[in-house]
This record gives sequence, structure tokens and C-alpha cells, in this order.
Amino acid sequence: MLLRLAMAFISLMFAAAGAGAGAQDSRPPASQCQLIAETLPSASFAAYKPSEDIVSRQFAALPENVTITFLGHSTFQIDTPGGISIATDFNGWLRMPRVPDVVTMNKAHSSHYTLSPDPAIVNVLHGWNDEKPGEKIEHRLVVGDAYIRNVSTDIRTWGGDFERNGNSIFIFEVAGLCIGHLGHLHHELTDGHYAEIGRLDIVMVPVDGGLTMGADSMSRTIKRLRSALILPMHRTGPPVRDFIAMFDQSFDVKISESRGVTVSMRTLPRKPLILVMQGM
Repeated sequence: MLLRLAMAFISLMFAAAGAGAGAQDSRPPASQCQLIAETLPSASFAAYKPSEDIVSRQFAALPENVTITFLGHSTFQIDTPGGISIATDFNGWLRMPRVPDVVTMNKAHSSHYTLSPDPAIVNVLHGWNDEKPGEKIEHRLVVGDAYIRNVSTDIRTWGGDFERNGNSIFIFEVAGLCIGHLGHLHHELTDGHYAEIGRLDIVMVPVDGGLTMGADSMSRTIKRLRSALILPMHRTGPPVRDFIAMFDQSFDVKISESRGVTVSMRTLPRKPLILVMQGM
């Protein structure tokens, strides 16, 4: 916990300093959710180990709350401490109170994307490659205090075949949190996928039980990700309890009375929590 607080504190300092910056920075961003340093063969790192009390006091002085609102189907609105608004799997008909700064899309079905978004949306990120179908698309984007990246996966076509790299898991790094949206995930992830993803504190997971992956396969994915907060989405057909039934007592379950949750690194549940929001 101390290490994660320290990492979050460093991330928040950079976010607070750069929240007013433009959408793109000339320097390539670095993910604080990927554990890439441990894979370097011959590097030595300086160690700084402040007390948790010091980190907590300094951490409390920085903007840290992220609000996530379930709009419907697989669309969430993510509002950052710096005032950036992001919509996931944006389809154009699930409306937000304001025009989002960023929208992400996946092309499995028309309920996950639109080819005619509001022109006022500055950053429209497709989870597939328009110019070279079948090849990976790569997004590495800084917008205000949010860093947005993706990990490509395959999708299943209506005919039952697989289309390479038609889906993206989008990852939003905000206020020290690593927030992942699995999109229209159709297959279990490989070790390479997990390495690209890194840590996910919060994960948005489809629980339809078959249009994406079956509940058993999806639950194995969630258990391996070890996220603190699991937000079910994309319920079509089977009730969400079929997904919940795949988890033992090491996971808490809560049915929320609202469509939104406000969370920070300090308020993440210590025991993994499956939070079912209103509208599911």
C-alpha cells in the first residue's frame, strides 16, 4: 500500500503541474501502471521510502477524486480532478451533460461506436485501425491530467470467425489510478496482453455471458487482473448474478443505489469489490 501511495503521489504531482497543458505533449508519456522497470536486465534504481504518514499528508493536499458514472450498456463517463471528461464505448446516443473531451470506441457492434460523433469532440479514439484493418492501432495520448493508452485484442465476427485487433482495452491513468475498460473482449488474454495492461485498480467488465466471453472465462480474467474495484457493464441476456456467482468470499459484492462512484487511491476498497451500478 505504501508503494502504491508513493507512486500515486508522484503521478499526482505531475498531473497537477500539467493539468492545464494541451492535449499533446512533445515528450512521449510513460505509463505508471506498467511494471516495466522490473524487466530491465541491468539497471539500478535509487530507493526513496517515505513513511506512509508523510505520503498520506502530502497526498491529501492534491486533487485526487475521480468520478465514474454508468451511462448505459458499455458507456461510462470518467471525470478527472482536472476537469477532463471521458466517455467509453461512445455510440452517440447515450448522452452526457457536456461534450466530452475524449471518447473511445470499439467496433464490434453499432452500440459501441459512431462514425459521426459530435464535431465538438476533440479526441475521438477508435479501438481498431481504420487505415490498415487487422493491424494494431496504438493510442498514447495525454489530455489534461489524463493519460490514455490502449491494448489491442481480437473480436469475433457475426460469422464466427475472428478479426484481428478489432477491439481495444482502453486504459486511463488518472490521479494515480489505473482504470481499464475491457471493451468487447471476445477471448481470454495472453501473458503478453497482461504485461501490456499492467496494473488495473478499476476495471469495467462486460458480463453478458456469451456475446463477449462466457462468465467463467471472464471471471478468470478478472481474478488475474486483481483489481480493487470491478464495475460490471454490457449486460445482455443473463442476469449479472450469473457473473457474480463465479466469485468466492474473497470478493465483496455491492448493489449501488446510484449510477456513479467517486474514488481515489486512498479510498479504493482493500478487498476486491464488485460494484453493480444502477442501470445495469
